[in-house]
Amino acid sequence: MVSQKVRIINPSGLHLRPAGNLCKEALRYESKVELLFRDSEANAKSVLSVLGACVKCGDEVVFRCTGPDEEEALKAVASLAENGFGEEE
Repeated sequence: MVSQKVRIINPSGLHLRPAGNLCKEALRYESKVELLFRDSEANAKSVLSVLGACVKCGDEVVFRCTGPDEEEALKAVASLAENGFGEEE
């Protein structure tokens, strides 16, 4: 299991489009990919689960990956978050 803390930089937080981009990226990996925020654990492979976490701009989340390609999965989702989930500012 590997994890990394990331600050959400999207002005609107994790709304539908960035949540969809996160889910799309997480689905590329066999490992379990979770988004931890406050007292909740969201399945990063489920858009509804990510949206349910209600993550806003400036919030810090932890991505936790468990499985055979956990290192690659963590690097990919953390990089995606650090780059604004592919959204233009």
